[in-house]
Amino acid sequence: MVLGTGSDVGKSLSVAGLCRAYARRGLQVAPFKAQNMSNNAAVTVDGGEIGRAQALQARAAGLAPTTDMNPVLLKPDSDVTAQLVVQGRVEGRLSAADYQRLKPALLPRVVESLNRLCEGRDLVLIEGAGSGAERYLRPQDISNMGLASAADLPAVLLADDSRGGVTAAVLGHHLLWTAAERARVAGVIVNKFRGDPAIFAPAAADIRQATGWQVLGLVRWSEAARALPAEDSLALDQARQPGRGLVIAVPEIPRLANACDLDPLAAEPGVDLHWVRPGHPLPAEAAVVVLPGAKSTRAALEALRAEGWDIDIRAHHRRGGRVVGICAGFQMLGRRVTDPDGIEGPPGETEGLGLLDIDTVIGPAKRLCEITATDAISGTRVTGYEMHMGVTTGAGLARPWLSPDGRPEGALSPDGRVMGSYLHGIFGAGAFRARWLQAMGGAGSAGDHAARIETALDRLADGIEADLDLDALLRLAH
Repeated sequence: MVLGTGSDVGKSLSVAGLCRAYARRGLQVAPFKAQNMSNNAAVTVDGGEIGRAQALQARAAGLAPTTDMNPVLLKPDSDVTAQLVVQGRVEGRLSAADYQRLKPALLPRVVESLNRLCEGRDLVLIEGAGSGAERYLRPQDISNMGLASAADLPAVLLADDSRGGVTAAVLGHHLLWTAAERARVAGVIVNKFRGDPAIFAPAAADIRQATGWQVLGLVRWSEAARALPAEDSLALDQARQPGRGLVIAVPEIPRLANACDLDPLAAEPGVDLHWVRPGHPLPAEAAVVVLPGAKSTRAALEALRAEGWDIDIRAHHRRGGRVVGICAGFQMLGRRVTDPDGIEGPPGETEGLGLLDIDTVIGPAKRLCEITATDAISGTRVTGYEMHMGVTTGAGLARPWLSPDGRPEGALSPDGRVMGSYLHGIFGAGAFRARWLQAMGGAGSAGDHAARIETALDRLADGIEADLDLDALLRLAH
């Protein structure tokens, strides 16, 4: 188990790099995370969904993702409520307090998934969640030391050097853990290290003297990490490079879902992908406005109106601009979104943007499937997946954007400047992306985004192999 001294210390990418490094050695390796809280999710081969971080780790290991790799997924739809997905299936919407009470009952199912995943594997790499020693969460813990104790797991503690305070963070965890929990920790890995390792030697000595834990390695900062999908949406603006060419504006709506859909566009040298934060207007120079996925469509529409972005979008369209909606963004482009049963929030109906002649009713059924389709405009093939609640109807569907297996999907406006689809991952296909960018007024590209991801995973693994003794680390597992 890879425990962390906090959130964003690099657990997810460290596990991905280790998966790739051990898989290249010929080992049968798999990733696991008991509980993930994220609206970035992926469809699995067994017809469920898991956190996107575990899907990336599975890819690093050369595996198709399965629901056992992330048995509990929380998809927040407000500050205090979330959709609960267990072993790939939605089991309801509940408050944070209710979830804390439910967690102990989920531990047997977490261990069940872990045991299944271990069958036939040489190594399973288990990612912890947040900080491994938060005392207030300990009684109900199913993803850090609670799981380590239940499944008898050895652990390493990952600390982030880029923020400073490594020694304090490690010693704080030692202080908060019991003697039995401390005994599970085989050592400390210092992540995102920069500079001369010799300078860190006194800190390593202090850690060993105070805790008895050896510093197993200093893993240097890897620029390859920037090319990999983020687990959440905390640093969306990092992708922007003004002046690159075609400006694509994306309003940063609440509870963004699968923001990584737009990573292939952000990586294009001729695209300036501009995530527009609340309090700022959509840029007038944008050629395209993209409405991304969101956990709650009606709440996202209300946020658009609160920011005045609905006015900006209509003005953009009147000036001849293009508007694209993906998943919840597609639903927002219609006339209305109705949630009679309160699936995503309070029951009710919200007026849409009215740019497509469609209506959506949110219901309890969730569609999860991988899709191969043909773009109606260019005739190129696209691949992706559907992951949504809601049924969309209306005359606008008679002019579909895509054609998966001969059936219509999505919608195009009569003027061709508004398009929407439920298909996540649509921009990953190089040929389609090139044609689409040309149609939007850009230079076009046939860059292979999948190859970029593979190269980044290999470089991540290269760095880990150079900075850690992988044989010694493997000997710690049992």
